[in-house]
Amino acid sequence: MNSRGIAPALGLAVLAAVALSACDQSGLAHRSLAPIPSATVARMEQVGTTKEAPMLIRAYKKEAELEIWKMRSDGRYVRLKTYPMCRWSGQLGPKRQQGDRQTPEGFYSIGPAQMNPNSNYYLSFNVGYPNALDRALGHTGGDIMVHGACSSAGCFSMTDAQIAEIYAVARSSLAGGQRAIQMQSFPFRMTAENLARHRLDPNIDFWKQLKEGSDHFEVTLQEPQVGFCGRRYVFNAEGAAKLDPSADCPPLKQDPEIAQAVAEKSAKDEAKIAELAQSGVRPVRLVYQDGGQHPSFASRASEVSRPETIVAPAEIVLDEKPGRGVGKAPAKLAATSPVVTVAAAKAADESRQAERAIERAIERATAMATAHSDRHDMSALAASDPSPTNSVKKLLRPQKAASAEDIPIPPASIGVRRSAAAHSPRAF
Repeated sequence: MNSRGIAPALGLAVLAAVALSACDQSGLAHRSLAPIPSATVARMEQVGTTKEAPMLIRAYKKEAELEIWKMRSDGRYVRLKTYPMCRWSGQLGPKRQQGDRQTPEGFYSIGPAQMNPNSNYYLSFNVGYPNALDRALGHTGGDIMVHGACSSAGCFSMTDAQIAEIYAVARSSLAGGQRAIQMQSFPFRMTAENLARHRLDPNIDFWKQLKEGSDHFEVTLQEPQVGFCGRRYVFNAEGAAKLDPSADCPPLKQDPEIAQAVAEKSAKDEAKIAELAQSGVRPVRLVYQDGGQHPSFASRASEVSRPETIVAPAEIVLDEKPGRGVGKAPAKLAATSPVVTVAAAKAADESRQAERAIERAIERATAMATAHSDRHDMSALAASDPSPTNSVKKLLRPQKAASAEDIPIPPASIGVRRSAAAHSPRAF
């Protein structure tokens, strides 16, 4: 779309109405009207975008980073800034139910009505959880925000200064005509190295869906069209019938150039994952006491709610051996060999014990976090719990957060699917 966007008058009217309502309620709305910092405006000019151009958000829990991307005049996105995340809660993995303290993972949509200038968490906006797929899977909960105050019970928590800037950028994009801002939330950066290390995690099948969406973005640098069918995500696909998250997917049609580019990237990554596994990279499961934060906040404990719960996650190494050889032939052999039967039973029992130990560690961490959680809702700030908690025993060395990297420009052969003027996020 062009820099003026679609129906800017409508966007301005909606945001003005929200700000006026909030101002009438509490007088806090002046925060939402703060301008974008001059240095950030200069950065926009440097990378070839404008204040009014559409934006996109990418968040990574393990690395505790939140990225803002802005559309350029050619319709492709460029990374504007990366913000260290002050706080996220729960474990790696999607949010499934109310009260589980999980920061969600998936693809979400943020419209003007989700902007909250009246937030007592300085400023906030609702990410749109649960989406249609979450609801189809029976996931519950809501009011998941990106907000200030550095306090999280399932939200993406930033500092007040950070949320003021992010809110201003979002406000300008929506006022410029963007109908909804896409937010992509991942457990970690979707690299072959991360996927190799987490290849035995129970969430790996879901994470591969998220990687597919990430790949679509990275090979085109365009906002992927998000749909749901067959109780899973589908990207840049149109069906012969309306897509229904609870129904089987109909025959899907995709742009062949984009589909080929995504397939090639996926094959390259899968080969790298196999190479890393072959070279001895062990599969792990991370268990957090209650989420994490970016390493840059390590010396700023006074800014963080319940800093005693911010400890390095326990890294549990998983053993692939119990899962090897499971199939018809080993089963048939086991039926005729008492030695193999005993060995197979022992391996299966060890695997079950390891999984139960991990689940118990997560349950203990969640129980401790819930017992010492901030007593608040999204309408009021809460004091941090001063009581100490026992940390989850660290089994191996903690992981160092990966640094952000620029994503390369896609090959010229991959065309821009929609021009900037035609930008219009679809709802499913």
